[in-house]
Amino acid sequence: MEQTSLQQPTAAGNLYLPRQVRIRKIIRETHDVRTFQLEFVDPADRASFSYGVGQFGEFSLFGYGESTFNISSSPTWEGYFECCFRNVGQVTDRLQALTEGDIIGFRGPYGNFYDLKAMEGKDLVFAAGGIGFPPVRCLIWNILAERDKYGAILVVHGARTHRDLIYTAEMDEWSKIDGVTVVKTVDPGGEPEEWDGEVGFVPTVVGEQVPDMLARHGSSIDNVLAYTCGPPVMINFVIDALEGLGLTKRQIHLTLENKMKCAVGKCGRCNIGSTYVCLEGPIFNAEQVAAMPDDA
Repeated sequence: MEQTSLQQPTAAGNLYLPRQVRIRKIIRETHDVRTFQLEFVDPADRASFSYGVGQFGEFSLFGYGESTFNISSSPTWEGYFECCFRNVGQVTDRLQALTEGDIIGFRGPYGNFYDLKAMEGKDLVFAAGGIGFPPVRCLIWNILAERDKYGAILVVHGARTHRDLIYTAEMDEWSKIDGVTVVKTVDPGGEPEEWDGEVGFVPTVVGEQVPDMLARHGSSIDNVLAYTCGPPVMINFVIDALEGLGLTKRQIHLTLENKMKCAVGKCGRCNIGSTYVCLEGPIFNAEQVAAMPDDA
């Protein structure tokens, strides 16, 4: 399959042996979403660790199991990395109960990563729903570290209610940067009386906001690259909305990290037809996904 993102070697050594990482800081994003800032216990692990933006890892709690999360921080940050997760099961329930200073396991990094070089000079659209924001947020921070290399930026983040939006303080910070438009939206009925954002589903808001962005910056649709992550139904409608504006499937990128299990192509849980998402992805363009069997 043609690659639209970059690949780097996965972590060396025993594929199944986690390295110890310490929780440096816990950020409560919502009532059921947490961000962990993590640092390696072993200085040698800390010195050798690197990752590409968009890669993922396996985060484990000894005696309970492991869960797959995107590395939600930017590789431009030093001294620590982050993951963000929602409490949805046994492992995440136990992770959410941890405190700063506790130690968990980490395997990774795994998967491919975004091609930043291909984005240079482009107008960029980011559309994220709910807990699908972390795989987009890491890319946004990486791009903002070299803001002058990129064109106009549109960020649309939506959730069921205003209480389910994450990274709200960061979004406020991004909105102050020249050429960056940030839109928060909630599903109808999910807004409080004082709500100052949009009310509507992410695909609808994206379809409205992209033409406005292009008009403000005098850009054209063929200079746009789009990146989306969220519930599968949302992603499908975002693709439809962007294609309706004139984007091709090759201009639209998404992550299939929800397919991950072992991360190293051994368990067969991530394969879609002949494609092993953990080895060839999780980042694909919409043209590649359209060529996969229907269960993608």
